[in-house]
Amino acid sequence: MERDIAKLQGVEKAELNFGAAKMKVQGNIDPAKIKEETNKHSVHAEVEGEARKKVKTKVPDGSRWQKTLFLMKNKWAMISVLAGLVLILGWTADAFLHHPALAIGLYLLTILIGGFATARKAFFSLRGLSFDMNVLMTVAVTGAVLIGEWGEGAVIAFLFSVSGALESFTFDRARQSIRSLMEIAPLAARIRREGRETELPVEEIRPGDILLVKPGEKIAMDGKVLSGYSAINQAAITGESAPVNKVAGDEVYAGTLNLQGALEVEVTRLVKDTTIARIIEMVEEAQAQRAPSQTFVDKFARIYTPVVIALAAGIAVLPPLLWGVGWYDWIYRGLALLVVSCPCALVVSTPVAIVSAIGSAAKHGVLIKGGAYLEETGALSVVAFDKTGTLTKGVPAVTDIITVGEINEQDLFRAAASVEKLSEHPLAGAVVQKAKEKGIEPERVVDFKSLTGKGAWARLDGKKIVVGSPKLFSENKIDLSAWKITLENLWSEGKTAILVEINGKLAGILAVADTVRETSRYTVDVLKTSGVKTVMLTGDNTVTAEAIAAQIGVDDFVAELLPEDKVKAVKGLLARYGKVAMVGDGINDAPALATATVGIAMGGAGTDTALETADIVLMSDDLSRLPFAIRLSRAALGVIKQNIAFSLVIKLAAVALIFPGWLTLWLAILADMGASVLVTLNGIRLMRVKPVKVDGREG
Repeated sequence: MERDIAKLQGVEKAELNFGAAKMKVQGNIDPAKIKEETNKHSVHAEVEGEARKKVKTKVPDGSRWQKTLFLMKNKWAMISVLAGLVLILGWTADAFLHHPALAIGLYLLTILIGGFATARKAFFSLRGLSFDMNVLMTVAVTGAVLIGEWGEGAVIAFLFSVSGALESFTFDRARQSIRSLMEIAPLAARIRREGRETELPVEEIRPGDILLVKPGEKIAMDGKVLSGYSAINQAAITGESAPVNKVAGDEVYAGTLNLQGALEVEVTRLVKDTTIARIIEMVEEAQAQRAPSQTFVDKFARIYTPVVIALAAGIAVLPPLLWGVGWYDWIYRGLALLVVSCPCALVVSTPVAIVSAIGSAAKHGVLIKGGAYLEETGALSVVAFDKTGTLTKGVPAVTDIITVGEINEQDLFRAAASVEKLSEHPLAGAVVQKAKEKGIEPERVVDFKSLTGKGAWARLDGKKIVVGSPKLFSENKIDLSAWKITLENLWSEGKTAILVEINGKLAGILAVADTVRETSRYTVDVLKTSGVKTVMLTGDNTVTAEAIAAQIGVDDFVAELLPEDKVKAVKGLLARYGKVAMVGDGINDAPALATATVGIAMGGAGTDTALETADIVLMSDDLSRLPFAIRLSRAALGVIKQNIAFSLVIKLAAVALIFPGWLTLWLAILADMGASVLVTLNGIRLMRVKPVKVDGREG
């Protein structure tokens, strides 16, 4: 269908998305032409859009009864049931009533019911010089009728219709992941606009409107909390199992669940631009991209089918002509070869696995942008991590508090935070934050003066307070010899020392560092256990980098790197190890992400840059999703290899049975049908791969 529509006049590009059951057609073309072409392939389609038209098949809703109703309404299912009933009547007339004419009539009716759609598709395929499975089946049924095997021809038509029904149902299961995402966000919401409250469809809600969200309700649009406090279950977006507390100023996403308090949320995006809408669009596009293994299978099938037809013709014709054996037996064997060699199972072996894996990943907060990246992730040898904001939180925090003399922690933080509150240095914020955590509010100081690159001083209650680096204190002739070992120990641990002086005397030392994420050590340990080497890339000095590397447990680290140096480091890893992933925040690390085999950005929810630049996005700031992504990718690679191997083995085994005459037509199509359904069910298993909980963490 994709090739036929691509040939239509005015069509610039046609791309079939297996996972979403959609086709994107780009160009200037009459929608009626597209409808006409899809009808030739017995596909019920709706055409949407203007310059770019989308053709999508109708899909059912999620409930059990709706699925059952869909199966009942499904054309293949109805055809199979009717063809099966008529086949039974034909078999009864043949075996019990001994009425050959009636039996042949009923067998012919079975062939017409079960094989009409296939024959119709075969006609259009032959007209386009395409020898697909419909052509093979039609030739097989026609051949069976011509040699007088009416019953065999009827069984082929019936079993092929059953195969179509089963494939339709199992493919629909594979697409369920996308459908479940589409059903997450509400279709309408209660808003306040210009002082009036009303309920509107989400398509009519605009940025600036105020969403009124009650406890237990789903949030309909992306926005920012104006008032209220609540815990939000945002597993649908980020895959996080634990609720996240939201207060005024925090971002919330469409499709997430408000668990506790009432919220007023200012809408920031149109419904088509919400995070969940973009995830759905990206997942659909990802599932449409052909992975390397799928591209190989598609090329193989295009060569394989004509070869099989030629071989079947040779088996049917050459032995009778060359050796004078009976025509009937060898024509029958040629037809059996046509049926069993149908490449259905081989062709669907890869896309169904890709669709299932990418859909499963999206449901658990990992956005994989294509089958190629899925396969590459499963073959990774090394994962390189940016340090700041990836392995660490990227926000400095006070880690050590050392008081000197009789001063206590309360007084030390009261003095330090009061001065640092007016400082613009990044480390000053860590001191103020720690004071607030201890319930200490900074007080008003006078005569404040900032000493660029060294610290600051001011007066509090008439006392001179100096807060700064050891270098500043040395310049002020403060003797630090007694604290030399302490300071060196802090530096060796990758920490920065902030000294506090009150009225000319050292009052205390505060150590500040960029703290390691709770999930970093766990993630690195899991990756190393699974055979993946871990490397940390950082711009920090070697002493600090070594301390952080030891704390996290990475195999190696490279320090003192500028952004362009990170690219060189990734290239070096690629040269040594082959398949390398780079994990970063998607902004400063964009060049390195692009250089790596697979670029992985974390914290993608609400971050446009991360969504656009990386090949894989961890939607939450949770590194433990990385082992899950690698495990899922490896499972997908395994399933693809299993499916391809199984498809080929079944075909070869069945072909071997043809030559001694042991393979009947009905057994041939049963083997073909069984292989197709089994590889599809095997691919669907990937939807069950989930993050596992270890020590309270998922990964």
